[in-house]
Amino acid sequence: MANKHKGSNAERELLHLFWSKGWACSRVAGSGSSHYPSPDLIVGTPSRKLAIECKTTKASRKYFPLDEIDQLRKFCVMFGAEPWIGLRFSRTEWHFVALDDLDKTHTAYCISLEQAKQKGILLEELLELLALPALPSS
Repeated sequence: MANKHKGSNAERELLHLFWSKGWACSRVAGSGSSHYPSPDLIVGTPSRKLAIECKTTKASRKYFPLDEIDQLRKFCVMFGAEPWIGLRFSRTEWHFVALDDLDKTHTAYCISLEQAKQKGILLEELLELLALPALPSS
């Protein structure tokens, strides 16, 4: 299966998961191929908005180009959303990771499966977080 097709399936899976839990979610058409910054998913409640970049991998470590994360940050500042990475490693549940929990190298951001398990949160924990009032911007 082509990587783009796998990515689209992962985005659709998360979209359905959020809606099944009663949370509004929209998949952004053209994310990753537009000249404008755009996340894969926008999830929200009346009081909070999240912008999520979705990734799946068979590897034990996932790398993100610097520009991809910078574009997510830029979108979130302009839109007023909180940036998150939704990651699913082979045979694991979805883990949601804050951008500050990614390691930065000279050429990319990265996170290992072990780091995602330690620092990330699962879907149910993310939904609990969504129910809380937004944190003040720093």
